[in-house]
Amino acid sequence: MLPVRVLVVDDSVVVRKLLSEALVSNPQIHLAGTASSGSIALAKIPQLNPDVITLDIEMPGLNGIETLVEIRKHYPKLPVIMFSTLTEKGAAVTLEALSLGASDYMTKPTNSESLASAMERVRRELVAKILWLSGRGRPGAAVAPKIPPRRVAKGLSRIDVLAIGTSTGGPNALAEVIPRLPADLPVPAVIVQHMPPLFTKLLAERLNSQSRVTVREAEPGEKLEPGHVWIARGDYHLTVARRGASVVLDLNQEPPEHSCRPAVDVLFRSVARAYGSSALAVVMTGMGSDGARGALEIQDAGGEVFVQDESSSVVWGMPGAVAAAGAADKVCPLQEISGEIVRRVSAGRLPRSAAASTVQV
Repeated sequence: MLPVRVLVVDDSVVVRKLLSEALVSNPQIHLAGTASSGSIALAKIPQLNPDVITLDIEMPGLNGIETLVEIRKHYPKLPVIMFSTLTEKGAAVTLEALSLGASDYMTKPTNSESLASAMERVRRELVAKILWLSGRGRPGAAVAPKIPPRRVAKGLSRIDVLAIGTSTGGPNALAEVIPRLPADLPVPAVIVQHMPPLFTKLLAERLNSQSRVTVREAEPGEKLEPGHVWIARGDYHLTVARRGASVVLDLNQEPPEHSCRPAVDVLFRSVARAYGSSALAVVMTGMGSDGARGALEIQDAGGEVFVQDESSSVVWGMPGAVAAAGAADKVCPLQEISGEIVRRVSAGRLPRSAAASTVQV
């Protein structure tokens, strides 16, 4: 298989050198070229024919957002990874870029990072994103839990919580699902989106402004209530636990899982313990297999699991791993997920005979 051709676009000589050296060290990647501005990048794309582009957000002249818009006009399917700063402004512009069609993002090295740690982070994170987005990181035996596919027979139980896990492509997937939920959603929802601090706060604010349900970044000790959605805070695992008659949120900084904090598996395990057969989990687009083992625990506790289908996912890693493990009760296109959620949480509140005649699970 030919290596993935990458075009690096950044106005900083230092960053271009850092990215170039990190990428050429991987035999699966070929550095097709570099560009110091958006206009140069647009001119080089037809010459270099890259498979993936890394694009700086803050550049003089044609900035990253403007360059992205032009790329999408002519190359709607070309994967673009935005490079942003770990600041509130950088987070806000990154979310805008994702809404305009960017495939993924990565934060630039900070002043506190050494050159060695910056290189290692780029090799680990950026290379993985490039391989997944180019179709070279398909889930297989190495990432999917090695558990034989199986189905668990279950009745149509009442659903009392919605848990969602997602990663690459997740902000746009969430923007498709959450705003379509009704204000009187009869269950609370908890979400893990793989994102760093600041990004999760702004994502919650953005979704809240677009939605009828209330969306907030999670705070420890908050009581779960219907019609409310909580997003895990960047760099903190999110869990739920029963305290008396209530279920409350908790945050911790225990070790990352799947190199992620927050991790979907951590949330799903706690949901399985707290809600058992009353849990509905949804796993959407994302790299890797985070969420697969947690989905199995939810299913083993009698709960249900929906996953996004491959054709509508930016990356069918996380949902694909759930499906491969036999933990998916339903596979849905992105545009149908909100409707399936509403039907399922409503069905559990109908008389059993009426629900069984109108909804299939």
